[in-house]
This record gives sequence, structure tokens and C-alpha cells, in this order.
Amino acid sequence: MVLGKYRDILKYMSKARNSNNPSVDSGIDRLEKEWTEFNRFHVKGKYFCPVCRHGKVSEMPLMETFACNFCQHIFTTNFDKQLLKMADSQLPLTWYWNGKTWKGIYREGVDIGWGYLVFAVGFVCIPTAIIAFGAYLFPPVTGSFLAWLPLAWTILTFCAHLSGVIWLIIEYYQFPIFLYIRALKRKLLLIDN
Repeated sequence: MVLGKYRDILKYMSKARNSNNPSVDSGIDRLEKEWTEFNRFHVKGKYFCPVCRHGKVSEMPLMETFACNFCQHIFTTNFDKQLLKMADSQLPLTWYWNGKTWKGIYREGVDIGWGYLVFAVGFVCIPTAIIAFGAYLFPPVTGSFLAWLPLAWTILTFCAHLSGVIWLIIEYYQFPIFLYIRALKRKLLLIDN
């Protein structure tokens, strides 16, 4: 509701500015400055974490950095450009604050395209297909003790290769899966007590 009022006032003021009325210009500049400061990323604010999307990012006491209270990642800031950069990562993950949410910024030198998707699908499907095709060509004797092994081996191959791809994705995006599970367990235990 407050944002709607600001928008209406800004529209009215911009119409007044277009009429070249010099007495209104100082009020317009002040209102536009207030509007942009209202939505800007600043030191005293608390924002949701762009990594885990669960915790809050806020200033660390006695430091010039920000930290998430859930995943405990540390971030450096650039308030002029409205940027938040992960400091405790090998990859330079950076986000831009657009006034409401964090938007990821394209990283130079890191280009994830169709090639990686094709490789991931091939890495999961080709070994699984080889095992399944071998089990189809050389089926076990029906009713034998290990008749279940080819099907189990095929499923195990699929799951192992898929977990490898998922692990690489988690490592690339630095999603703290173990911290996330630990924090959820901690919350559940506090609720039960």
C-alpha cells in the first residue's frame, strides 16, 4: 500500500517535472532519492540469502562483511553497485539486488550451455544402457539364486551416476545441503521439545 502511494506520487511529480516548473524540481529529486533509498541494499538491512533461500543475510558485527544465519556463508558487498559476492567460495558467485530479490550475475569465463546438459544425460544414460543391454543379451537363469542381480545392478548404476551429476550441480552452485539438513533437524528437535 505504501509502495503504491510512492508510485502515484512519483508519477504525479514526473508529470510536474515535465511541465518545467522549477519550484517542484527539488521535491522531485528528494522524493526520487527517498524512493531509491527505500529499495536499496544497505548496511542495516536484513535480506534473504541468495544461496540457501532460507536464512537471512545481515551485517556481521565488527566486520565489513555480511553472513547468512542459516547456511553461514560469508559475503562481501558493493553498495554502490548493489552487489553481494560470496567470499567463502572458489567460484565468484555474485548477485545483484533489484529492490525486491537477488538476481544472479553472469560470470565471465564460466559458460554453462547445452554441452554440459548433453554430457550429464550421457553420463547417466550410457552406462545404465550398457548394463541393461548386457542383462538383456545374457539373461540369468530363471529361478536361480542371483536372478535379481542384473536388474539391481542396472538400477544401482543409474542411481550412482545420477548422484554424481547431482553432487556436481550442488558443488557448482555451492548449495549447503548438509547444513540445510542439519538446521532442519535442529528445528524439528526444538519443536518436539
